[in-house]
Amino acid sequence: MARPDIRPLTAQTWPALADLFGPAGASNGCWCSYWRIGPRYRDRPRVENKDALRDLAASDRPAGLVAFDGTVAVGWCQLAPRADLAWLAHARYLGPVDDLPVWSVPCFFVRRSHRGGGVTSALVEAATRVARRAGAPALEAYPVDTAVPGHTTNLFPGVASVFARHGFEVVARRRADRPVMRKALRR
Repeated sequence: MARPDIRPLTAQTWPALADLFGPAGASNGCWCSYWRIGPRYRDRPRVENKDALRDLAASDRPAGLVAFDGTVAVGWCQLAPRADLAWLAHARYLGPVDDLPVWSVPCFFVRRSHRGGGVTSALVEAATRVARRAGAPALEAYPVDTAVPGHTTNLFPGVASVFARHGFEVVARRRADRPVMRKALRR
């Protein structure tokens, strides 16, 4: 595959993201609601989660990035100021490291046919550029460290080695397989 074209989630790119996630929605109907509203996303009908993300796409608030192979969406990452993802503060291992107003890239979804093809890496690069342009002092991620024996196999937050290749450093490790990684964006 050629390098994917990365675009922000907007009302125009929404139909492609909806196609990527499928009728049930990525991650069992989450529609990237978890970090915004917490586990109560499971208590809502999936269509409400979908509608909330569609409404966010139509707003001027940052929601995430969509990777395209031609006209087909092949990947997604949530990208927003950490303050917009309030549930991160409730996560046992992912709470704030300090009070720096970082942006966060907490989850990814890649079309099965494109996994292992560099889509996540391209999304990390693009997220770094977008956060820098928005004036974020740093970009933070919460990946799985697959080098740790017994690591979780739920890899939606990304893999630590990918972030390390892009200059992210571990700034906290409250659980062996779930580091908090950060890349400084201001010089």
